[in-house]
Amino acid sequence: MFELDLRNRKPIYEQLVDKMKELVINEVLKPDEQLPSVRQLAQELTVNPNTIQKAYRELEVQGFIYSQKGKGSFVNQTGFNKNSEKIASVKQDLEKLISEALYLGMPADEIHALITKLDVLKGGGE
Repeated sequence: MFELDLRNRKPIYEQLVDKMKELVINEVLKPDEQLPSVRQLAQELTVNPNTIQKAYRELEVQGFIYSQKGKGSFVNQTGFNKNSEKIASVKQDLEKLISEALYLGMPADEIHALITKLDVLKGGGE
């Protein structure tokens, strides 16, 4: 499914959360698609099952996935589209990053080009 960088300073569960969110956002993982079981993914990535469980729990708290007892974890249909608190937080983070980029001398048109590129890759902001 994906690989982890075990030499990275970022904790493994955070790397998992980021990779899964990226797969959901880029619609590689479709709504209501079942995720691999904790044991299966732990075996595949050769990490402790508790690490996978922690990542799944974090994804569920953030609204990207949901769990059904006895059935597993699934991609949430509305995970990131309707979470206004999360959108507000992302906007705040973006403002800080864009301000920092401008301060460091990155031209505004380069930032705009990057946003346009990402929008095209996502499918036009659907």
